[in-house]
Amino acid sequence: MTERSTGARPVTGGCLCGAVRFECDEPPVMARACWCRVCQYLSSGNASINVALRTATFRVTGALGEYRSTADSGNRMRRRYCAACGTPLFSESDARPGLIVVRAGALDDPELGRPSGYIWTGSAPSWARIDPGLANCEGQPPPAASHR
Repeated sequence: MTERSTGARPVTGGCLCGAVRFECDEPPVMARACWCRVCQYLSSGNASINVALRTATFRVTGALGEYRSTADSGNRMRRRYCAACGTPLFSESDARPGLIVVRAGALDDPELGRPSGYIWTGSAPSWARIDPGLANCEGQPPPAASHR
């Protein structure tokens, strides 16, 4: 990928088999580790590391499957994954339009997934390792700064 006129590199990534690719021209809004029970399912029992991106410049190619559900927060969620290999890729909440949450494992640059905090720590198992030097929230955090 080439650099944009701003000089910043786009955020890129995709699924395990390469059938789905995505790109965003803006840097991540935030990166967090989530210990809610749904994220534990998505991450094989661990916290899910998630990067929030603005949807305004987010593009995706490839066939996606979709699963709609209600999160522990009560928010309606749309979770998408690669239709070919099943890699969990994105989540979007009806309560936070303008943001898409990308699973950090799908990023081409895994350094972008370094979490700045933890959410839903009240659902974490006793063996979970939560960095006390980072912000954490036992449940659903308040909305991030304006993302529209």
